Amino acid sequence: MKKLFLFILTVTFSSYLFAQTRDIGPKEKAMGDSVCNCMAKLDLTKITNKTEATTAITTCITQHLELFMAVADERKISVDDQDGMTKIGFDIGVNLVKNGCAPFIKLSAMIANQEIQTKTEAAPETTSGTGATFGTLKRIDNKGFNYFVIADANQSEKSFIWLRQFPGSEKFTNALLPYVGKKVKISWDELEVYIPAAKGYYKVKEVTDLSLQ
Repeated sequence: MKKLFLFILTVTFSSYLFAQTRDIGPKEKAMGDSVCNCMAKLDLTKITNKTEATTAITTCITQHLELFMAVADERKISVDDQDGMTKIGFDIGVNLVKNGCAPFIKLSAMIANQEIQTKTEAAPETTSGTGATFGTLKRIDNKGFNYFVIADANQSEKSFIWLRQFPGSEKFTNALLPYVGKKVKISWDELEVYIPAAKGYYKVKEVTDLSLQ
């Protein structure tokens, strides 16, 4: 069951912005309030990385498993319906952001930020905040923006945000499948962006060129 709750870590601020407004039942509200109150009791100054942040959120969710199951019952979703249960988790995460649950927002931002900033094997970064990374193209993740995901020789995945047009970007617009599994070189610029919901600046790597090797 523990894996079921990792859904909530994928909730992004952009997901919240585009989520449709809907009625929330009393059990679902109680679940969100309980999880937020649990995280509010944590000493966030001692949580400094993705693993610790993930553990903190997962612990607060699993401590209220009975409420989660009550939400499923309230929404008439079977525990065997994995998609339905995942949707409940997504909605709870959206509600936490919508209701301004500061500790959840901070922990989620920490997780997302570390995923984006994973160290790369490749050319060393320059003082201007540019660099290049080599690896195998795996997929494109859509988290409000598109992220190219590549894997290095150790199968460690790295993400690069696709914000603007770059040379040859049009070939990835409609069909990525022909390029999955190909060796690529991604050139990037490091940017510092402000996330209003997290009330802080975070560094991302923007794709400036992607070439097949």
